[in-house]
Amino acid sequence: MIAVGARVAFRDVPAKIEGKAFTAPPRPSLIEPVPLTTLVARAGARLVPAADHDPEIEVSATGATLRAQHVLPGDLFAALPGAKAHGADFAGDAIHAGAVAVLTDEAGAVRPALAAGEVPVIVHEDPRAVIGEMAAWIYGEPSLTLSVIGTTGTSGKTTTSYLIESGLAAAGHHTGLIGTVETRIGDERLASGFTTPEAPDLQALFAVMVERGVTHVPMEVSSHALKLGRVNGTRFAIGAFTNLSQDHLDFHSDMEDYFAAKSLLFDGRSTTEIVCVDTDWGRRLVTPHTITVALAGSPDVPGDWTATDLVAHPTGEQSFTVDGPDGQHFGVTLPLPGEFNVANALLAAACLTAVGVSEEHVAAGLSTVEVPGRMERVTMGQDFTAVVDYSHKPAAVAGALDAMRARTKGRVITVLGCGGDRDTGKRPMMGAEAARRSDLLVITDDNPRTEDPAEIRAAMMAGALEVPKDQRGEVIEVGNRRDAIETAVARAEPGDIVIVAGKGHETGQEIQGVVHPFSDTEELAAAIRERLEPGGSRW
Repeated sequence: MIAVGARVAFRDVPAKIEGKAFTAPPRPSLIEPVPLTTLVARAGARLVPAADHDPEIEVSATGATLRAQHVLPGDLFAALPGAKAHGADFAGDAIHAGAVAVLTDEAGAVRPALAAGEVPVIVHEDPRAVIGEMAAWIYGEPSLTLSVIGTTGTSGKTTTSYLIESGLAAAGHHTGLIGTVETRIGDERLASGFTTPEAPDLQALFAVMVERGVTHVPMEVSSHALKLGRVNGTRFAIGAFTNLSQDHLDFHSDMEDYFAAKSLLFDGRSTTEIVCVDTDWGRRLVTPHTITVALAGSPDVPGDWTATDLVAHPTGEQSFTVDGPDGQHFGVTLPLPGEFNVANALLAAACLTAVGVSEEHVAAGLSTVEVPGRMERVTMGQDFTAVVDYSHKPAAVAGALDAMRARTKGRVITVLGCGGDRDTGKRPMMGAEAARRSDLLVITDDNPRTEDPAEIRAAMMAGALEVPKDQRGEVIEVGNRRDAIETAVARAEPGDIVIVAGKGHETGQEIQGVVHPFSDTEELAAAIRERLEPGGSRW
């Protein structure tokens, strides 16, 4: 039998479609072609040969993607059904770019571009469910070589991933990082679109990491990624769970559906399962083999990993003692405020120990972590504390403001908005949680996206004003986010804390399909700088 395709080499190659250039996600430099017959057999799919198929010629794939504009010669193109269009409608562009085969469903297989029989078509009833596995096979199952440490949950995924990476770095490991803020291979930073990349991109990224000597990869695993199969084909050395609270109910039907998606990380794809059991949601995940982490704990489900002697320092640091199930006992100074971050640190300590990191290196990593946009201080020499945080759901807002309240005898001034085209039910809840915990709450815009920002603010204001007057601070509305930040800074007095919440590390604000440059950190620094200048603004 003659094989089409040989061992190929390529790196980041720009793909073109209709004259427009796109930069494809990174690919490994060397790929061993995988015969379509192997992919079909392993996935339990059906192969429809090309119209001029010669049975003596075996077609092999050397890459995979589900975006036609990212197709490289030799790719398997996944034409998936979508809410607005079917990927098979773009199969012609993919074939023109060099796709050697297309994976799709029965509906896609009869679309004109595929019915013409230019290339073989792999038909599967649920192509989204199998493209991750197929991509993993094409790229040599790279997650089996790496120690992939996946963290899921509503809040704390980013912070926990950074804590884990910091501990791994302290131990001298060569790490990758995949998450909301950034994707990184060693020190090389890549653009981060989704919290968890699409399945073919993820497997290619893992393969690149293997080529570059990465050994450990902390990564955030979103509920979308689990439900949509983005991590199918990934073997996790560790699956970790932080917590669950209301979020993403624009995508999930209810909290049970949201929890069911998170639970998929613990369906056997993770060799070791580590769960924070401070909530009922976490306790529901516990099996006889689960490693448990508890800050508050429960008599029914105690924590294998716990923290004692917790002291919150005026600087925002926290010190505590970590105790583990095998006699681990060591002190940590954590440069992040809030008890929820102690829980994140405990979870990270348990994960790090599970992959062989020593107590000394765990403590060093936790003590030196830096997390962009998570309780990030902005210090310009002002006489009040200024903080940027990504909290953008009710429980996270409450936790962040409680942490701020514990740090000051002054006032807590909060700037907060809600994103458009997302879970509408959390807007009044966020308004209420912030009003209850702030001396001054400035309700403003976040990323309104395609919605009327005034309507979003109105929903937040309604929730805030439902809090009895004697249980809430002053609540005002300033729609323009820059003006809102300037207002908060102008109102601050010595010893106060100003927290700008919701967008964290983000560097843009999306309004009616246009992303405008906007950084809470930069805007907060600019407002403070202006105030500090001679004759600067003061309320």
